[in-house]
Amino acid sequence: MGAAMHTLLDLVSLSAVALDLLVAQQGPPQGIAARQRRRLQRLLDAALRGSRFYRNHWPAGTRADTPLAALPMVTRGQLMARFADWVTDPQLELEALRAFTADPQRIAEPWLGRYLVWESSGTSGEPGIFVQDAQTMAVYDALEALRRAPPQALRRWFDPWYLSERSAFVGATSGHFASYVSFRRLCALNPWLAATMRSFSIQQPVDELVRALNDFAPTVLATYPTVASVLADEAAQGRLRIAPREIWLGGETLGAAARAHISAALGGVVRSSYGASEFLSMAWECAHGQLHLNADWVILEPVDELFRPVPAGQPSCSVLLTNLANHVQPLVRCDLGDQVTLHAEPCACGSPLPALTVQGRQDEPLVMAGRDGRPVTLLPMAVSTVLEEEAGVFDFHLRQLDAHTLVLRLGLQGADGQAAMERCRAALKAYAAAQGVERLCVRGELGQAMPRGRSGKACRIVARAMP
Repeated sequence: MGAAMHTLLDLVSLSAVALDLLVAQQGPPQGIAARQRRRLQRLLDAALRGSRFYRNHWPAGTRADTPLAALPMVTRGQLMARFADWVTDPQLELEALRAFTADPQRIAEPWLGRYLVWESSGTSGEPGIFVQDAQTMAVYDALEALRRAPPQALRRWFDPWYLSERSAFVGATSGHFASYVSFRRLCALNPWLAATMRSFSIQQPVDELVRALNDFAPTVLATYPTVASVLADEAAQGRLRIAPREIWLGGETLGAAARAHISAALGGVVRSSYGASEFLSMAWECAHGQLHLNADWVILEPVDELFRPVPAGQPSCSVLLTNLANHVQPLVRCDLGDQVTLHAEPCACGSPLPALTVQGRQDEPLVMAGRDGRPVTLLPMAVSTVLEEEAGVFDFHLRQLDAHTLVLRLGLQGADGQAAMERCRAALKAYAAAQGVERLCVRGELGQAMPRGRSGKACRIVARAMP
């Protein structure tokens, strides 16, 4: 993979983007807005020339300088249903890409020698496949390296790529998910980092994960807030003995109490980020605890339940994303389903980038009864991965009744629903048994609507309310 992977590293583009980011970061907000306008025009021009979907979807007379608000929104479902018309490279074929992402042995392998491919987890009920070329990855790489607000700025100035750290990624490692694909790509591009970068599956039992992390002793830990909370519990009990300097969290909502618990138990500086399969690194947290949107490369439009603009300072019902970096698979006003609030006032840190608050997923860990009487924690991201990857179900609601019983709700009905339920039941029982759960019972409910939280995404995993 090594030689082919280097086709996805355009050093000239990376250097140009990095220099522009440094200049923009030191300039006024007007400089960010000007960059956004220029890049939007280039994106619209590329979409008009190369994407049959957008040429048909947009009003007659649409030009590269047409205001963004004059264009209709799109959904992931619309785009995936017309994948061949959507992408600007006719060599990108959906069925071939689906077969590719179904093979875990090919994670982070370049597609056609020039594209990086990842799949969405299906959180919104509609899984997607996303393709990035070297130019897009240059933008993502530069944003990741230069837009973090590190706790040790001087140290990071001399080591922006964290070459001197031992970095642990704890997440879903069984599929072509964006964070894991990106992690594997970095390892392939930098073989000498193999000893200092390691991934750990959230599907392994917690005690095995703890032993593996103790052996590796990471100085940087990247994972989800719910996973970090469980690891913090393990550290508080003296079982996890690591001392990370930085803890990077994303993918789920991070509450103030969870942040304090994680930081106190693990001892590192907690850093939050906001990203999606549609745009890998939308926002990083500054030293003042505010998320700053990379508005020179991505546009977010907060909207209400009727997709009307929501003013700054008010929470949205959803948000429309426009990716200014990717011309191969253009995303223009795509509904993400996240609830965000853009802040009207500038942040005290002085950044020209707008600050925002994100209300993300809030799935909960399930504490079940173990065989030896000890509680066993099933991590929500691991449970989601089991249902998605092993049962092929993306839209579900899992509720805990007691220490032995879960209620699984699916929207499917009839024979298809029964078959999906049996797959889910078998996958959940096998996973729970591997974790040490005793006598798991999974009750099924078919043909039911999925409850949704304030973010607009499904509230998929709910723990039992403690007395």
